[in-house]
Amino acid sequence: MSERIGFIGLGVMGRPMARNLLARGFRVLVHSRSRGPVDELVAAGAEAAETPAAVARQSTIIITMVPDSPDVEAVLEGPDGVFAAMAPGSLVVDTSTIAPAVARRLAARAAELGSAMLDAPVSGGEVGATNASLSIMIGGEAAAVERARPVLEAMGNAERIVHIGASGSGQLCKVCNQMVIGGTLAAVSEAFALARKAGVDPARVRTVLLGGFASSRVLDAHGERILKSNYTPGFRTKLFAKDLGIAADTLAEYQTPAPVAAVVQQLVSALMASGKSESDYSSLATVLFDLAGLE
Repeated sequence: MSERIGFIGLGVMGRPMARNLLARGFRVLVHSRSRGPVDELVAAGAEAAETPAAVARQSTIIITMVPDSPDVEAVLEGPDGVFAAMAPGSLVVDTSTIAPAVARRLAARAAELGSAMLDAPVSGGEVGATNASLSIMIGGEAAAVERARPVLEAMGNAERIVHIGASGSGQLCKVCNQMVIGGTLAAVSEAFALARKAGVDPARVRTVLLGGFASSRVLDAHGERILKSNYTPGFRTKLFAKDLGIAADTLAEYQTPAPVAAVVQQLVSALMASGKSESDYSSLATVLFDLAGLE
């Protein structure tokens, strides 16, 4: 394959995404703040780079998967960043979840440097990253999307790799995604709280709901987590809190009221205050259970 892929950020999501690229036969150069995941990927066939700039010098497509807007800015614009070293004609694909306004600004800067940038946040969690079944929502130029498509299809479900529109629109779509997940998670938690208070088995309630219009992936996957009190992190509460902060800022930018999202953000703030920032965000249910007087 002619494209050489640089991958920056080997956390819970990035590590399996990079592994899937290797499994599909791509040449992959990796960098991450922690050495352990780098060594793991090198053992699987990747090559290591000491800095984001070193990744950029040796790659034609550079993928980033880091926690937040400032992290993406540092990786791309820092003194040892991608923008300082990438050759004209390079393509940056940011799969992180960041503010749409930041995505638009960085894409404009990449264009000034003679390259292209896509904002391509993902949905599907660690399971989707591991199984190469992620949904990927993309903002940017159509030609860049088509160039990146074979790479994206190595990490995601081809039917759910969707070009949303211009730069920033992929991140706008991710905002909508997180709003829907948060509202649904809160509703599922409230329903389980009611069932428990009334002495009804919430597991049986979930089984019936999964067969009707109330069915959702949140009810399926996170409902099971809640029933088993399994809050081992697949996606940490602190990252969901960050995403809801981005949602609040974006809603304000476009003067769009979202009272349900605002309530969910407050519930997540309560979860953070309870010391569960490192737990899976499905532990939001514990806040609703506490409010209902349930243990």
